[in-house]
Amino acid sequence: MNSKYIFGAMITIPLLPIMYFQGKRIRASVPSLPEAKGTEGTTSSFPSSKALKIITLGESTIAGVGVSTHQEGFTGTLANSLADKLGTNISWKVYAKSGYTAKHVTKKLIPRIKEPEADLLVIGLGANDSFTFNSPKQWGKDIDALIIALRKKFGNTPILFTNMPPIKLFPAFTSLIKFSMGNLVEMLGERLEQTIAKHENVFYDAQKISFENWIDKIDPSTNSSDFFSDGVHPSKLTYQVWAKETANYVVQHSLIKD
Repeated sequence: MNSKYIFGAMITIPLLPIMYFQGKRIRASVPSLPEAKGTEGTTSSFPSSKALKIITLGESTIAGVGVSTHQEGFTGTLANSLADKLGTNISWKVYAKSGYTAKHVTKKLIPRIKEPEADLLVIGLGANDSFTFNSPKQWGKDIDALIIALRKKFGNTPILFTNMPPIKLFPAFTSLIKFSMGNLVEMLGERLEQTIAKHENVFYDAQKISFENWIDKIDPSTNSSDFFSDGVHPSKLTYQVWAKETANYVVQHSLIKD
């Protein structure tokens, strides 16, 4: 994999000036959206049941950029879906920040976690590590450090890494940026799969996000542009479909039990 990264870097380095100016144009054209509000909540469908606790951590997608509240974003939808599937309430809390890498999450977010225990930890990362050209080797070290930090806080609580972001599908990006960043994020996904294999009770949903598959499941009239709020970040539709797919993974692999 390092040879693939080196080969990709050799191709990309001469193109960096072009990518730099393309990136500036993208930043100027893409609106600056805020993070979602309401970083914690509890489902209320089952008044007599004890709520299971999930904590989500990560970058802008987990921070809910593209929707107004976390209730309608990834974490709130994940909690509601899990509650329905498991027949129990779910208590949830979000620790995420737009622009954060795996290293940022370990150093800046994990120390802020106040909860003494959790039933499931869900992590969404990859885009910013790609945008900052983090190498697969260093990314593997960063993921190791993140898992170790969570183990110190939560013991053997199940940890789930969500799908890597589908950068090749971002409509706001040029073909050059889709190619270079998209290939890199796929390499990071491969290294993530190798890294978690060394840890007990850590999982990764390695299935690539496919809008075609989602459209088949939800509504044939849906367009791929409907899955984005600004050409880069997910729309409400994406958050909800993605969260429900993640809930299916959690239940199928018995990561959380009532």
